[in-house]
Amino acid sequence: MRIAVAIMILWAVLTGAAFAEETATAIGDPERGQKMFKKCKSCHQLGEGAKHKVGPHLNGIFFRPAATFDDFKYSKGMYAAREAGLVWDIDGLSRFIEDPRKTVPGTKMSFHGLAKEKDRHDLLAFMRIYSDNPQNIPEAAPTAIKVEVELSPEILAIVGDPEYGEYLATECTTCHQSSGDFDGIPGIVGWPQDEFVIAMHAYKLKKRDHPVMQMMAGRLADDEIAALAAYFGDLN
Repeated sequence: MRIAVAIMILWAVLTGAAFAEETATAIGDPERGQKMFKKCKSCHQLGEGAKHKVGPHLNGIFFRPAATFDDFKYSKGMYAAREAGLVWDIDGLSRFIEDPRKTVPGTKMSFHGLAKEKDRHDLLAFMRIYSDNPQNIPEAAPTAIKVEVELSPEILAIVGDPEYGEYLATECTTCHQSSGDFDGIPGIVGWPQDEFVIAMHAYKLKKRDHPVMQMMAGRLADDEIAALAAYFGDLN
């Protein structure tokens, strides 16, 4: 059972296929964003074989903390931004692209910025193609919308046993750090328990479209789902 749970959660977090239409909404227009990326190409590479140039390559940028490449020398301002907790989620990226020097004082990036939100979101929609898509955790930003299921009050009232959840999740925490730190594999800790329960039951009821997730969730009893929700929800 522990292995099955581990496979289920790891598959949910790591798989990179596109979002199902019924569970996702686009950031912007990636085709228009591809044309806009021409403004970035003199300093950044993106896509297969991308390497650092004047600026670091931009593959896998979404949800990556600022200044994480050991083989690239960032500005002191960017290192300071990392220490301050800057993460390249949609908000962090949009703010930086809007006004790089205001967002990260001392950055080496000379780009004057994109004032229009639509321009920034279209560009990010294109860049998003080259980052992991957390399509099987529909709550995950920035491209997702929730998929709700109607659960009975009895199921929602189950109080999960976090110690049992820890036992079930042992295999999961060999890859996903229980501290919640980002180390190339997205964290799954701190997820609100009710949302965790709804997500798992959505797969169990085949309301979310992924055959492996549906199969694995279908093997979990209600109290096991609640236990996992309690364990991961309590981690900070």
